[in-house]
Amino acid sequence: MSRVILLNASPRGNSNTKIVLEECAREIEKEGLETEIITLRGKKIQSCIACDKCKEIGNCVLPDGLSEIIDKLRQSDGFIPAAPVYFGTARGDIMSALQRIGRVSRHGDHFLDWMIGGPIAVARRGGVTLTLQEMSMFFTINNMIIVGSTYWNMVIANEEGTALNDSEGIETIRLFGRNVAQLIKKVRG
Repeated sequence: MSRVILLNASPRGNSNTKIVLEECAREIEKEGLETEIITLRGKKIQSCIACDKCKEIGNCVLPDGLSEIIDKLRQSDGFIPAAPVYFGTARGDIMSALQRIGRVSRHGDHFLDWMIGGPIAVARRGGVTLTLQEMSMFFTINNMIIVGSTYWNMVIANEEGTALNDSEGIETIRLFGRNVAQLIKKVRG
């Protein structure tokens, strides 16, 4: 069965980012695909140190839990990273994770090639489009397929747990999830 990994970059337990990913995952599952939401919460994701050990071993040597996420991505057909916006851009840990995931793929078995998905940004106010652009670059440089919706994959929410108040944003994410699932089914047959 096809599977989609959703990566939550929020450090909060009941974050708006988590709520948004749960909505997205629900729509993907309605289409008959498996999902798994993985959180970076509690992990100390380091920046790439350019040691190139990933060329030798096929995974990252930094012992912070990212190698286990990479192993799960290798077994997946879709990938949806989601980040809260901090100071107008994506949190540093999600960008470090994406850069290392991409480096392992490019230096090894190219497991990201033709993977289907796209980024999601959640913010109180500004920086959502910049965050989406920043995270989208991961997809294009890794030969991946970005799926669209009727608007950009962003939800506006302030206090923890208020994401569902942005009905337009949530509907955009739901359609995005269905579109990811539909495209995976068409491409994977």
